[in-house]
Amino acid sequence: MTIYNLGSVNIDHVYQVDHFVQPGETMASTAYQQLLGGKGANQSVALARAGASVKHIGKLCKSDNQYVSMLTRYGVDCEHIALEETPSGHAIIQVTPEGENAIVLFGGANQTIASRDIEQALATASKDDWLLLQNETSALESAIAIAKQRGVRVAFNPAPMTDAVKELPLNDIDLLIVNEVEGAMLTGCDDKAGILDYCKQQWPNKDIILTLGKQGVCMLSQGQLVEVDAFTVDAVDTTAAGDTFIGFFLAAYSQNIDSQQALQRGCAASAISVTRAGAAQSIPNQSEVDAFLQKEGNS
Repeated sequence: MTIYNLGSVNIDHVYQVDHFVQPGETMASTAYQQLLGGKGANQSVALARAGASVKHIGKLCKSDNQYVSMLTRYGVDCEHIALEETPSGHAIIQVTPEGENAIVLFGGANQTIASRDIEQALATASKDDWLLLQNETSALESAIAIAKQRGVRVAFNPAPMTDAVKELPLNDIDLLIVNEVEGAMLTGCDDKAGILDYCKQQWPNKDIILTLGKQGVCMLSQGQLVEVDAFTVDAVDTTAAGDTFIGFFLAAYSQNIDSQQALQRGCAASAISVTRAGAAQSIPNQSEVDAFLQKEGNS
């Protein structure tokens, strides 16, 4: 069983600054890092660290091939990451001493993915496989259609949420994963109960996950509600926490582990990740999650 992930691969340019740059101001940064980023890449790393067989579908500029090597070292199959002339997707991130950030995002090569790329990647996919999507690449509608033609199940995390998501064939999604902000934008409801009720009425046969941050997570499956509390930890950086949850949850759920246990594994992995700085580098491995759950009495 394989999880194909059509997802962004970004280069994060992170600048430590005393304050956000003001109009007309030129300011020196106090530190600089260039890191692997993008929701797609983070979720592929989390899937691989959780023990899943994951194949990433995406694009990068030829000059950034080192990021393909980096994903490969994490255990991600990068056969379907194309290297082209278009500049890679990247983010310019200012971070203040208080931990606040301001981000300019450029889609770049992530927005040049076409139907033929997805058809080629899914040519040998089977009905046991999954296709995971986020909202940072092109060709989402085509991807959903191609997956359904092949009987591949589709999981969709519509982040960042935009109005265009509502125009996608959401009835063909098998698993929808949203946080409270995304859920509110998608449903027009501003609280947990309203979001869940809307989803139950609109998509009675779909699996829906609503992540609630420190309040945990809940899942609607065939009309039944499953809820799991978040673990209490001392958080230092919440970057990629949601991506970590998705990777570990889907890795377990796709192996027919029951929803409650899969949700607990996702929450445990996410809890570990927020105690560490960074994105991909903060994601734990299977043994760390096993040890955490055993310590918490949820093994």
